[in-house]
Amino acid sequence: MKAKDFFSEEQIQQIVESISRAEEKTSGELRVHLTDKCQSGDPKSEAIKIFEKLKMHQTEQRNGVLFYLAYKDKRFAIIGDKGINELVPVNFWDNIRDNMQNHFRNGQFVQGLTEGIEEAGNSLKKYFPIKSRDTNELSNDISFEHD
Repeated sequence: MKAKDFFSEEQIQQIVESISRAEEKTSGELRVHLTDKCQSGDPKSEAIKIFEKLKMHQTEQRNGVLFYLAYKDKRFAIIGDKGINELVPVNFWDNIRDNMQNHFRNGQFVQGLTEGIEEAGNSLKKYFPIKSRDTNELSNDISFEHD
């Protein structure tokens, strides 16, 4: 099964809508990348590569967030850009990660992603509140392996 076929169209729409809802609360830019396997075995290093490939480091406030999921390997990572990491506590992503992991263990990938995305939006609004002239700098669409 290809990464593009892992979620149904309805599930993809649910995830994209959760990104839109989260971005209504924060100027942070959230994305999801889905792949089947984590090539290096280290989801964080793979997420960093994808983050750069998607040019997520080019946002004005350096406030991009990538949710990386390698579904066959059951590996994932949450990566925040420099602007976020300079402001938030070291353990900022831990609760979000743990909540997502509990859902993933039960095969609830959509619920894990949507809750993680919404929780990230709620947490980021303290550091990156939405501004009246905020623009959506990055696509809300899921990116897939080989995109």
